[in-house]
Amino acid sequence: MEITAVNQDVTKVKSDALLINLFEGVKQPGGATGAIDRALGGAISKLIESGEIKGKRGEITTVHVFGQIPSARVVVLGLGKREEFTADVIRRVLAEASRAIRGMGAKRYATILHGGGIAGLNAEACAQAIAEGAILGLYAFKKLGKPASDSPQVQAIEIVEGDKAKLASITKGIQAGKAIAESVCLARDMANMPANMMTPTDIAAQAQKVAKETGLAITVLNQKEMEKMGMGAILGVSKGSAQPPRFIVLKYMGDKANPKKVIGLVGKGVSFDTGGISLKPADGMGWMKTDMSGAATVIAAIRAIALLKPKANVVALAPCAENMPSSTAQKPGDVLTVMNGKTVEVDNTDAEGRLLLADALSYGNTIGLSPMIDVATLTGAIKTTFGSITTGVFTNHQITCDTLLKAAADAGEKAWQLPMHDEYKEQNKSDVADIKNSGGAGAGSITAALFLAEFAGKTPWVHLDIAGTARNESTKGYNPRGSTGVPVRTLVQFVLNAAE
Repeated sequence: MEITAVNQDVTKVKSDALLINLFEGVKQPGGATGAIDRALGGAISKLIESGEIKGKRGEITTVHVFGQIPSARVVVLGLGKREEFTADVIRRVLAEASRAIRGMGAKRYATILHGGGIAGLNAEACAQAIAEGAILGLYAFKKLGKPASDSPQVQAIEIVEGDKAKLASITKGIQAGKAIAESVCLARDMANMPANMMTPTDIAAQAQKVAKETGLAITVLNQKEMEKMGMGAILGVSKGSAQPPRFIVLKYMGDKANPKKVIGLVGKGVSFDTGGISLKPADGMGWMKTDMSGAATVIAAIRAIALLKPKANVVALAPCAENMPSSTAQKPGDVLTVMNGKTVEVDNTDAEGRLLLADALSYGNTIGLSPMIDVATLTGAIKTTFGSITTGVFTNHQITCDTLLKAAADAGEKAWQLPMHDEYKEQNKSDVADIKNSGGAGAGSITAALFLAEFAGKTPWVHLDIAGTARNESTKGYNPRGSTGVPVRTLVQFVLNAAE
């Protein structure tokens, strides 16, 4: 989708729809909205007076113009209370307005710069939020079959600005917003694909495409190479599947003066999770095609980072395998040896994601990544705790965690830290190995994080459990039904903040 900035009088813009705004409680519109109101003979003021337009957040009112201005229609978007206005409000309401305008059959629409100068937001930040909100809100996974010929699509958006001096900043914001939002959509597409079309080999092929597009360095380890490196945990998970495992390494070097200072992004890539021998219930198992959301997240995040070119070094690691039951599958009670030499008792074959991450974190330590941020649809327990709203956060290094939480807040993705008290480690103790891969149902997300901490070691590390936030049952704001692409924007913001 094309998004551009144009210096023009808002009353002279020609488009299928013109999107303006109103804060809650405003009785007399000003600025661009006031100019349109005057051009329409006070129509918006009359609608405010009658109570039809209140300015509540997400409120959408269509005003027919009958040829009084060049645009075919005016859409008044409610921004809510001025004191509660943030960049994330822009993202959310733009997503909803964009879908509404698409529903009108519009192929192109124009919009003013919503909220510039309010809540400390400059033109660049507002433009970025507009681009992100529109692209994320208009996302739809393309059905696998004949394309729908009657499906309306928004093809272009113009941000209209009367001050020519702001155009450069607005354009910069648009470019950043597009790079980030389109990367989020890539993660969504990958996780929404049927598992037979997004195997570990397919995930690696997608990573190759990203590398070719952006100039990233890439290495993909195959099964024999993983065997030589002692990645017994990944190999244990993949034993039951006919699909061979893959270990993807993507590298961005934007700070060549400090080659040893490298941030690690690690994503769980279980292309489909049946639970293995510890078989999951059939109901809802189809969603397990999204169990590679962590891998999709880090691949998409490093794509955006490569396009934005911050002064930082980043390596993305994506251990990928399929978890299937078969005569060759690992069994409860088996013992695996992880790359760092630690042994793991497989207490539950459905606790497989942490096994992939154990080898990946160990590998990250061998190549000197610090800090490491891992992302995984790891536990059902976190969904019980937070539902689909908030990502669970765990750490061995509070400063890194605080920086990550700030990045999440900046990006508008909700995250909350949970404890990792030593007492919980008792649940992970094994009688036959150094540790077992499941601490039982109680405090399941915490014991899973403590398992990972054994392989992060002393490296500053943060674990993001996205089992609740990686997918939605229904469309909410800019997050659609299906894969959400959370937390691509948080990871990108973390790197951008580190570069600054």
